[in-house]
Formats: sequence, structure tokens, C-alpha cells
Amino acid sequence: MKRTLYSMILVLAFAFFPHHPLAQDAQDRFKAQLQPIIEQVMEQRSIPGFAIAVVHNQKVVYAAGFGVRNLQNRNDKITPQSLFHMASITKPFVATSVMQLVEKGKVDLEAPVLKYLPYFRLNDERYATITVRQMLSHLSGMPDVLDYEWDKPQYDDGALERYVRSLSNQSLIAAPGAGFRYSNMAYEVLGDLIAKVSGMSFEDYVSKHILEPLGMKSSTLLVKQANPSLLTSPHVMDNSYQTVVSKVFPYNRMHSPSSTLYSNVLDMSRWAMANMKRGELDGKRVLKDSTYDIMWKPAGEKWEQIGISWFLGKHREHRTISHSGGDTGFVSNLVMIPDQSIAVVMMSNFDRATLRPITNAALDVALGLKPEPIGFKPGIAKTLYQTITTEGVDSAAGKYRDLKKNQPDAYDFQERELNGLGYNLLGQKKIKEAIKVFQLNVEAYPESSNVYDSLGEAYMLNGEKAPAIENYEKSLKLNPNNTNAAEKLKLLRAQ
Repeated sequence: MKRTLYSMILVLAFAFFPHHPLAQDAQDRFKAQLQPIIEQVMEQRSIPGFAIAVVHNQKVVYAAGFGVRNLQNRNDKITPQSLFHMASITKPFVATSVMQLVEKGKVDLEAPVLKYLPYFRLNDERYATITVRQMLSHLSGMPDVLDYEWDKPQYDDGALERYVRSLSNQSLIAAPGAGFRYSNMAYEVLGDLIAKVSGMSFEDYVSKHILEPLGMKSSTLLVKQANPSLLTSPHVMDNSYQTVVSKVFPYNRMHSPSSTLYSNVLDMSRWAMANMKRGELDGKRVLKDSTYDIMWKPAGEKWEQIGISWFLGKHREHRTISHSGGDTGFVSNLVMIPDQSIAVVMMSNFDRATLRPITNAALDVALGLKPEPIGFKPGIAKTLYQTITTEGVDSAAGKYRDLKKNQPDAYDFQERELNGLGYNLLGQKKIKEAIKVFQLNVEAYPESSNVYDSLGEAYMLNGEKAPAIENYEKSLKLNPNNTNAAEKLKLLRAQ
């Protein structure tokens, strides 16, 4: 009787509490369904190294590394412990630090940044009204960084303040609060604000108040503290469209708040767990539960995609909280589905790695869905570059027209392909060839403002004032908000 009763209880338990797809077989399912996709993408995109982890119900259910840390040493494999430059995924750590100071009453989100950094200046009187909240949600109207000076890294404690003080010649690109303008520059300012309000360096603050409490033992904002035996090398695409080790490593302490977290998928899984549990992990709390109602709330009706540092979206109707990153030689992505207690974090040591389709596939497997097939078309730019090198730019133009007409599905013919090829040629001082390529892009995409902007730039570099003006005017007509075209026209007409 007892055995029968026990059996009935088990049957009812399985009926009313069915196993979630992420049960004991999770690792095997990810190996079977996701791993082949990862390997396919890595081969098709020539990705040297990649790491991924999947979290469900506060546990890492899958973690793996693929490829190598450095193409020059193919025996040094990527593992879940390998360290990557996280780029803009650093920003939510800045936001969390600011919100900690808000909780302590030391910072007011609606106060002007000037209140905490009296030496903060821009060449625009409206700078004085920029609030902390506006900077956190990319609504400050501040421009973005143009040169990170990775080739001239600074390592000392004063680098960040010197950078903030150097901004006095910068102008706003929009009125504060008027629109979304992603700005790494604004986050450098916020990092300096954290340092001045807390009385310690930005890096020390994040380490003491976030990394250490959450047990992110391998993570650091200071590259010299990163374990060299685990740190991966950055890889880029060279002028001939081959994947090579970058000559520069993306580190400069003046850009620490926007970019320089070094971490691995296991530590970043702990970060995801803490955020999905709304600030708490293993008995340690870094933010109040209620603070997430502020951070994960849209910045406004016009800016529903952004909260405080975090991007707000959906995956198959599930709410997502995410941030991605990309700098010279590295890309990264973190997506959380907090309502399902699912997170995916991934990183690569190649800045052309395509993470979005892998992210979507990983989320699908985590949700118990079959991931959609991923197919990449080879970019037409590489083929055309080879033709330019061997046969000349006119032959390449003819080949482009022929392939697009007769094999439209064989290559990626998107506007960005020719645009990238044109700038590749400009970088090699092959201006006349670049002009031909940009002209081809105008022919293919006559309704695009950007193609005329690029052609105008090439003509200007070649000293051809009249066609440069003509193309910048066309670009501005198609996109009246193209500030670059407006500035170049002003410059050209003044000559």
C-alpha cells in the first residue's frame, strides 16, 4: 500500500511539476544543439577564439571555450577561465556604482554633473544642465570618443581626471535630454564622478563594492592585474581581409569606465545571477531590490530601448535586459531574460565576430526551442579586393555588377561591404580606387545618405572640391541630420 501510494505521488508530481528544459541534461543539449552552430560560425567568420556560458535558475548550466587565445600559438586553447576585454559591458558596472552612491544619499540622479565635478567643462553653455541620469541613459547630448589612444596607453591614477579636464573643447551634438546619443565620453565623466564622490579611484571602487562582494575573482579593470596566462590576444581583419593579431591592445586608463573590464564567462555569469536576483548573490547584496525598478525602467516614451545603462528589448516576446561591447580586437554580449531566470554571456577575441545569431540560438536552446539555422554569405568586399589587387578596380566593378545580377544570393551585397572596402583603400592611400568603389556604392544605393557622404570624403581627400561639395549636398538632402556633411560643406565652402 505504501509503495503504491508513493508511486501515485511521484506520478502526480511529474504531472503537475514537469521538468524544465534546462534539467540535468542541459550540458548535453547545449553540446548537441548549440555547439555545432558555434563551430560553424567560427569557421565561416574566421574567428580565432570564443567563450560562452549559459545561466538558469542561478546556476551555470553550460560553459565552454573554443579556438585559441592567440593565432600565433594554436596550442593555447580558450577555456571558460580565459580573460577577454569586455569593452562596453563595463558600463553597467559604472551605473551600478552610481546607483550605490544614490542609495547612500551621496549622489542625486537629477542633479547636474557639475555639482560633483566642478572642473567638468564643455565648449557649449548647455553642459551645465546635464544631469547624472541623462549621462547614465545616453541622453546627455554629448558626443562619442573618436580616438581611444589605445596605441598610447596611460596607466597612472590621474589619467581619468586629465581626460575629463581635456573635454573643454568638445561641443554637444544635441541638447541635454533631447535625444538618445550613445556616448562613451559621458561614461568616462561618470567614472570620474564615482572616484571623486567615493574618495577612491574608479577601479578600486568597483573592485571593492562590486567585483569582490560578487566573487568575481578573476575580473579587473586594470590590465596589469589581469592574469597574463589567461588573457586573450585581440585579433583584427587586416587590409587583405585576413584575421591577424592586433598590433595594439585596447587599454587606456582614461577610458576605464567605458571599456576596460577584463573578465571571463564564469565571472560574468555571477554578474548576471546577481542582477537577475535584483542585486543579491550568495548572501551579498550590491544594490537594493527596488533600485532595479529605476534601472530597468525605460528612460522615456521616446527611448523605451534604454534604461540606466542597460538596453531593454525582447527575444521571442520574452523581456530582455542586455548590453554588448566591442573594441579593437574584442567583442562581447550579455543578455538576460530575468522572468525566466536565463542569461547568456559570450565573448570573442576578434572584433569582426558575429555574436547576435549565436546569442539568439543560445537563448532558444535555453528556452527549450529549436534554434533557427544560421547561414552566412561571404562578404563581397574580400572578393573585390582580391580582384582590385590582381586586375584593377575597373575589373572589380565589372565583377560586382555581374555577380550581383547573376548570383544575387551568393554574396553579401549590403551597402556596408562596399563602404568598408572604400575606407580600406583610403587607409592605404589608394584614393582613386576608393572613389571608384564609392561611386559603385552610389550606383547600388542611390537613396542612401551615407554613400554620398563617403564619396564626398574621398573627393575631398583627392583635392576635388566641386564633386566633394556636390556629394555632401546630396547626402545632407537625404539626411538633414547628417552633421558631418554639414560641417564638411562649411569647411569646403570657406576654402
